[in-house]
Amino acid sequence: MMRIAPRIVVDDQIQAGKPVVDGTRVPVEVVLGVLGAGESVDQVMVEYRLEREDVLACLAYAASVVSGEEIRQVN
Repeated sequence: MMRIAPRIVVDDQIQAGKPVVDGTRVPVEVVLGVLGAGESVDQVMVEYRLEREDVLACLAYAASVVSGEEIRQVN
């Protein structure tokens, strides 16, 4: 298991190595997807048995990934 961000880990044996919330099998992408679909942080916490800090860690991880992204137009 490797910690890639606070509260976020990857393990080849869990969810095929996708980033998950530490101590769970909940993928970061699932948390982001349901938030993006309009669920509240409180709903996500109840549905996936997460703490507020877990949900915020998913958002922070996504922000760090996107911040390193460069998009350039190719002519």
